[in-house]
Amino acid sequence: MVAALTPSYPVYCLRPALLRQQARLFLDSFPGRVLYAVKCNPHPRILQALHEGGIRHFDTASLTEIAQVREQFRDAHAYFMHPIKIRPHIKTAEHVYDITHFVVDHMDELEKVMEETDNEDLTIFVRLATPELGGAYDLSQKFGATPDEAVALLRRVAAEGYTAGLAFHVGSQMLNPWAYKKALEMAGEVLDSSGVEIQYLDIGGGFPAPYVGQPVPELAAFIDAIEEGRNRLKLRRDCVLMCEPGRALVANGCSLVVQVQLRKAERLYINDGIYGSLSEPALIKIQMPVRLIRSAESVGLEPESDSFKDFTIYGPTCDSFDKLPTPFRLPENVREGDWIEIGQMGAYTNALATPFNGFYPNTFVELEDSPPAIGGSD
Repeated sequence: MVAALTPSYPVYCLRPALLRQQARLFLDSFPGRVLYAVKCNPHPRILQALHEGGIRHFDTASLTEIAQVREQFRDAHAYFMHPIKIRPHIKTAEHVYDITHFVVDHMDELEKVMEETDNEDLTIFVRLATPELGGAYDLSQKFGATPDEAVALLRRVAAEGYTAGLAFHVGSQMLNPWAYKKALEMAGEVLDSSGVEIQYLDIGGGFPAPYVGQPVPELAAFIDAIEEGRNRLKLRRDCVLMCEPGRALVANGCSLVVQVQLRKAERLYINDGIYGSLSEPALIKIQMPVRLIRSAESVGLEPESDSFKDFTIYGPTCDSFDKLPTPFRLPENVREGDWIEIGQMGAYTNALATPFNGFYPNTFVELEDSPPAIGGSD
């Protein structure tokens, strides 16, 4: 790709085969319904590869995501899983896109959904807040009902004649399988107190992806914990178990090739940064694997060094805050014009990119080779 394009701009390198592989792994392993969390990476080629891998259900958080999924795939099922929805979008989701699954975490939101919909055959999930269980992001600070609130909501949903579901999210990049057991234990207590039989139990996302210095348990360990927790609940036999993976499905399905614009001693200035594809490393300090791709000029000057060193990485904008918190370990003779391929860039990258300062990464190619491996560079 680099030889063909010699890009002076960032390039996302999609690996559809890896995306299809991850989709099949989840579908074969999870004992229920798998919804892809579109927010993680909504690029049409990402969605296409996951669809080819068998994904048919999608966790959507906005009318835009619903429209994209339903218009790209005729056989797709979208679920409006944002706990706080724009009022007119509820009506449009139901009337235009036939959405029948909604989530709420407050009585006023339930009233809003009831007022804006006409279909009595709806499924209403109640989003339960969980305690901080060790994820990179605690997703219950902003959303989620307390146990007492969840009990009241479930009872109201059932009393209004809707199909009831219960949902929670243990936090993003969750490395501890036991967190799902703990959350399921809480869910069981809420269900026992409410006396409501639910048709759907949505355990959310949080399944992790590996990064440098951050190995993750096998998916089987999470599935075992989830099944153990579910089996302790008093659920109806036909209750559908659901999950919403995002990062674990797509992180390794995309890498990013950036170019070195300038070197100042042990500082490298590249053409992407925290206002573009690399905002998440600045938020949760994850470290991606990297490898150097040398320019023809570099190759002509000297062989690639066998000695590696850490380089501080700055992005292209005028903001001094545009700096990665962790260094890239690269051959010590890296120079201007060389490229760096960054692995594990499929999750929360292009989805979070901004056009600040006029820099906006928006070039995608599909490759069949392997992305940079997670492990030591030297």
